Amino acid sequence: MISPSRRLDFTEIPVIDIGPLIHQEQSEPCIDALRAACSEVGFFYLRNHQISLSLIQEVRAAAEAFFCAPDEEKMALAITPQIKGYLPLAYRSYEGEDRAGTSHQEGFWIGHDRPASAQSPLDGPNRWPEQYPSLKSTMLRYFDETERLANVLLRGFSLALGLEPDHLSRYFKAPLSRLKVNHYPPQRSPVREDNLGVVPHTDSGGFTILWQDEIGGLEVQNKNGEWVGAPPIEDTFVINIGNIMETWSNGFFSSTPHRVINCGGQDRYSIPLFVNPSAEVTIAPLIGDIDSVEPFHYGTYQKDLWQKTFPVANIT
Repeated sequence: MISPSRRLDFTEIPVIDIGPLIHQEQSEPCIDALRAACSEVGFFYLRNHQISLSLIQEVRAAAEAFFCAPDEEKMALAITPQIKGYLPLAYRSYEGEDRAGTSHQEGFWIGHDRPASAQSPLDGPNRWPEQYPSLKSTMLRYFDETERLANVLLRGFSLALGLEPDHLSRYFKAPLSRLKVNHYPPQRSPVREDNLGVVPHTDSGGFTILWQDEIGGLEVQNKNGEWVGAPPIEDTFVINIGNIMETWSNGFFSSTPHRVINCGGQDRYSIPLFVNPSAEVTIAPLIGDIDSVEPFHYGTYQKDLWQKTFPVANIT
């Protein structure tokens, strides 16, 4: 079992200026802020990220056009066992042993285009709608830009854990990262936890870089079990720690439960990049008692988790 995280009974999510780390200027205050946010909350807002608002809006517009397409067009690109393609509205999701729900959300996934093989079962081609060519061009540009930002954060997380600056990047040589665009139709005051925009869960990989629109609906759970809103803040991303980073940090960083409820009365859009290590990496704590968790193979772990979370993908 992993060590209990240091997550606190926070009441708000901190905001961090990443500029000094991007420009490799005086970054010690930024590293200190990352260390505190990741250990005490597991979530933070990121300012000064250097990704243009115009690119973000282009991705959103392309996604909106695609999600307005007829269901038969979208289902022609149904999600593959490699978690690429269209995730249909109201898919059934399984999070944890006893937590299952219907997510009031649809999405479209892409990753790195690599040849499929028996040795790399989670690799394979992306799927693209020919009728909406801007979805491909904008998502690929955005994927490149946010991966550059992810590399900056990997350096920051390494330093915050007392490691060499390039330590964590060694585990991301051929990342299983996935970029997704989400559409949440509005909900009228849902009362059941198993019928939300996205049911409560933690993210499985290293960390997530999330853009959310002005509608809001993201909520984060503190150590006391209370749900704290993560409302949109202009020109920021929301960053959250995933299960793999929590393991690497030996519980010092927190992979914090979160959920989405769209009660804004309008369609909500978001764009998460799930920053995942390479499939062949062996995962174990990097600090503290490194024998506290039995090492495990990341690709096997991720495949098993995706199989449970997305039965619609027919992973075997």
